[in-house]
Amino acid sequence: MTIRIRLFAMQRELAGTRELAVELAAGATVEAAWTALVARHPVLAPGRPAVRFAVNGEYAGPEAILADGDEVAMIPPVSGGSEAAGPRILELRAELFSASILDELTRRLASPEDGAVVGFLGITRRSAGTPAPGQEAEAASHAGQAVEALDYEALEPMALRILGEIADEVRDRFAVERLAIVHRTGEVPLGEASVAIVACAPHRAAAFAAAAYAIDETKARAPIWKAEQFADGHVWIGHQARTGPDDATEPAR
Repeated sequence: MTIRIRLFAMQRELAGTRELAVELAAGATVEAAWTALVARHPVLAPGRPAVRFAVNGEYAGPEAILADGDEVAMIPPVSGGSEAAGPRILELRAELFSASILDELTRRLASPEDGAVVGFLGITRRSAGTPAPGQEAEAASHAGQAVEALDYEALEPMALRILGEIADEVRDRFAVERLAIVHRTGEVPLGEASVAIVACAPHRAAAFAAAAYAIDETKARAPIWKAEQFADGHVWIGHQARTGPDDATEPAR
C-alpha cells in the first residue's frame, strides 16, 4: 500500500521536502512509516523521542494500523483561519495584528450578561526561548544574540480542529462559552503580536481561568511551530506535543 508522509518545521528543513510517498506492507503501523521515512532521511532519526503522529488529521499512536492512501503527519515539537460556529472565534491569520485585536474580539464576543473580559496578547520578545530537541547546537551558535522575529508554521485544518476542542473544554470546565483564540502564521517581527486570547464570562474567576487554559493548551497541543529568527540563522523552539487536555486543571470556583 502507499501512504503519504507530511513533514513540518525542522523535519522539513532537514529532509529538504514537505512530503513524500512510501510503500508499506498491508497492515503496517505508524511506527513502520517512521522507519521507512528514516531509511530515506537518516538525519531525522535523533528526533524520534519528541515526535508525535497524526493520521488523516487525528493524533494517533505509533501502533496505529495504516490503510492504503492514508496521510501520516510527523508532528515535531510544537510552539507552543476560519471562524467556528457558535459564540467563539478560532482563527489562524497570515496578516499582522496589533493590540487593538483585543478590542475587536471583545466587541464580537461580549454580551450584556458578561461582567468580566480577560484578554491575553503574546508578542515577540528579544530574548531566546528553549530550543526544540535536536536544536541545542544551533541554539548555542546564536547564544547572546537578540531575536529579530518569529516565524510560525501550522498544519492548519488540524490546528483549527484542536482549537475547537480546546474551546469545548473551556466551556465544559469553566462554563465559559464566549472565547476567542487567534494565532498568527508567517513572520512576526520583534514587539508584534503572535497570539490573542479573549474570554468573556459573568465572573472574573472563570474568565481568568478560561484565558489561561486556552493559551496553555494551545501552546501544548496545536500543531503550530515556531522558529526564532536571528541575524544569521534561526532556531526551532518547542516541546513534544501533548495529544490531550491537562486533566490536572481544576474548574474555576
